[in-house]
Amino acid sequence: MSTSLILLAILMWAVTYPTRAVGLLMPAFDRLPRIVFDYLQLVGPAVLTALALTGVMIRESPDGQSTFYVGIEWVAVLVCLVVTAWRKNLLFGLLTSVGLVIVARATGLAALP
Repeated sequence: MSTSLILLAILMWAVTYPTRAVGLLMPAFDRLPRIVFDYLQLVGPAVLTALALTGVMIRESPDGQSTFYVGIEWVAVLVCLVVTAWRKNLLFGLLTSVGLVIVARATGLAALP
């Protein structure tokens, strides 16, 4: 693992923390304009999506090169999106996706990366 990933994680935290902390630090959070409230509600899912997609789409080869990757994880992300939109429950969508990957790998339909 490269230390540049740790620096990237710290940078991502520094950039996204202020918008995530507004609800805790602002006493009149419920009086914000509706468009601001909607934006702040979407910050968490947007960050989660960015992290998930980079973990799903990019793999590091043994020689250190990053390569584009297609596997069961793509299906799991799509299942998570569909289940979350259908049930309006992110936890249920995530659990469904994790279960899908576990079953696919246990049955040999998908190999470990």
